[in-house]
Amino acid sequence: MTLYGLKACDTCRKALKALDGRDVAFVDVRADGVPPETLAGWIAKLGPDALVNRRSTTWRGLPEAERAQAETAQGAAALLARHPALMKRPVTVAGGALHVGWDSGVRAALGL
Repeated sequence: MTLYGLKACDTCRKALKALDGRDVAFVDVRADGVPPETLAGWIAKLGPDALVNRRSTTWRGLPEAERAQAETAQGAAALLARHPALMKRPVTVAGGALHVGWDSGVRAALGL
């Protein structure tokens, strides 16, 4: 299982704590980045709206021209590559399944 997020994100910390004892690889998207082909695959599977956090302070600080990029898959991938904190998190890849966020549905899908 791989968890993508930010070390400083409270939700990512909660997820890591809940997954303690399992074989989890953590990828800090700001420090380590996400390979472009991985981002493109996620967006192709889920759509740009599922990954771009439009409620974040990073989003509110973006100029309108950059925000408009999030409407297309290719633009959203480029935007997330430049601004990793815009990604909804955590993104969990487990057994071929892709989960975004840390709500009760994701926890149930992961057996928690």
